[in-house]
Amino acid sequence: MSLHVVLYEPEIPSNTGNIGRTCLATDTTLHLVHPLGFSTDDKAVKRAGLDYWENVDVEEHASIFDLYDKYPNGTFYYIENFGTKHYTDYDYSNSDEDIFFVFGKESSGIPKELLVGKEDQCLRIHMNDKVRSLNLSNTAAIIIYEALRQQGFPKLT
Repeated sequence: MSLHVVLYEPEIPSNTGNIGRTCLATDTTLHLVHPLGFSTDDKAVKRAGLDYWENVDVEEHASIFDLYDKYPNGTFYYIENFGTKHYTDYDYSNSDEDIFFVFGKESSGIPKELLVGKEDQCLRIHMNDKVRSLNLSNTAAIIIYEALRQQGFPKLT
């Protein structure tokens, strides 16, 4: 079982760089679903990922459907502020399958039509109503570390 972070059409290079750095630190694979709002050669991506970017396990996909085709047995969770369940409601420790946390583009999230029939896998983070959402890289870190905590932080010191 492995953890995966999927960025669906990310727009802000520094968020992607920060998430890439977290993925490297946690042995998590980063998936980028095109189109991207920047080039992965962008200085902002590399600056946020510092000198680690070349070591990040990154896979790029032409579409979300290409990702699904490559990982037909993966368990997919979609992180959205309209999710009906919280990320803490799930047990990530007992799955033999790869776990994918899918995050939408910063400006508009994941298109609702992609989530039809997947409503039970739409997760949210606990927060009050004073903000619409948290920063994407912060949200990814919160969820990755919760899944790893439940798994006993495998391969981490």
